Amino acid sequence: MTVTHTPLRAGTPRLALTLTAATVMVATNVFGAVAYADDGPSVPPGTEATASAPVEVDANDPDLKLPDGATLAEPKVLDIKSVVEDESGDERREDTNSDVKFALQAEVLFGKDSAKLSAAARARIEGIAEEIKTQNATQVRVFGFTDDLGSSAHGDVLSKQRANAVQEVLDQQLNDSNITYEVRGYGEQYPIADNSTEAGRKKNRRVEVSFPRTES
Repeated sequence: MTVTHTPLRAGTPRLALTLTAATVMVATNVFGAVAYADDGPSVPPGTEATASAPVEVDANDPDLKLPDGATLAEPKVLDIKSVVEDESGDERREDTNSDVKFALQAEVLFGKDSAKLSAAARARIEGIAEEIKTQNATQVRVFGFTDDLGSSAHGDVLSKQRANAVQEVLDQQLNDSNITYEVRGYGEQYPIADNSTEAGRKKNRRVEVSFPRTES
């Protein structure tokens, strides 16, 4: 796993976290021996051990042979996730090989216990709409979440109302009948932080907008 902290541009410091899963390749030689190679470092950069000669492998060692009838799975490149978050934590973007997801904290979008969007919130949502256009996405998911304060039923209703409000602005901005929306309110389900602290509850009060990516 590689973690990097990078300011995106002057005046707008952001934290960029890039999580890269190493590709693990498995190969079988003509004698049936199995060799594993990991192309990612197992220690922080700059602290690697001095290189040494490779260890000899006995191709005839019975412990290295597959059982009769067994086969190896095809090599697979694991998903790569890039996370960029405002220094304030108000907005987070996650990119994977297949999807883009924006998470906006509820306080940035709404007043306390409210589903009415602020003027500043609309500007942020319009930015997400532009990214949806860039990706030529035709399926958009808008999910609302709350913390665990108050009743579960109230959280379910409020999170759905907030998701609906964000979806309505997206629909106005995109004005595209080819786009379908999945809108849900999950209430206090699926927290991403500890609900026992206010800082954690603030992260859990959020609206997520996600869609497939069509560009690398």
